[in-house]
Amino acid sequence: MEEHNKNNENFFVEVVKFTVIAILIVAPIRIFIAQPFIVSGASMSPTFENGQYLIVDQLSYRLDKPERGDVIIFRFPLEPSKFFIKRIAGLPGETLELKNGELFIETSKGKIIKISESYIEDVNSLNDNLKAELSDDEYFVLGDNRKASSDSRVWGALPSDHIVGRAFIRLFPVTEVGILPGEIK
Repeated sequence: MEEHNKNNENFFVEVVKFTVIAILIVAPIRIFIAQPFIVSGASMSPTFENGQYLIVDQLSYRLDKPERGDVIIFRFPLEPSKFFIKRIAGLPGETLELKNGELFIETSKGKIIKISESYIEDVNSLNDNLKAELSDDEYFVLGDNRKASSDSRVWGALPSDHIVGRAFIRLFPVTEVGILPGEIK
């Protein structure tokens, strides 16, 4: 009987050790490197659909700045406990202008460029008209499905410190598994 209790104690100690080691390995990865994200809503359709499961790369933007066209996950500026997914349209220091659904950027060097948005299905039906000047720590983000997106057109520029990371891997649905989903090619 005494040997049975000793085996139970050893088993319990091993389970506790395994749990502690697992937490020490997984927690830093989850906090600093990658985290899961489930797409909610239609704002990024058809690029991302409701219920798709993504892994967010939280490390890249600590080493390099986000670029135009990147699909990012960020804390919603008006309610930081909520997370949104959108595409970066305007970079810090730029002036962005939407004219009847077409996107024009004046870069920080004064060059004006028209952005081709092949991921938007019906640009001609958009009648957005606005102009936004971004400070040195702000981004302008837009949903791919402009008709169903609450984005920088509605609530303004995104402060850079709200960016969590970029969409790195799509895991679900299995038929659409891929690295850097939504990347502009």
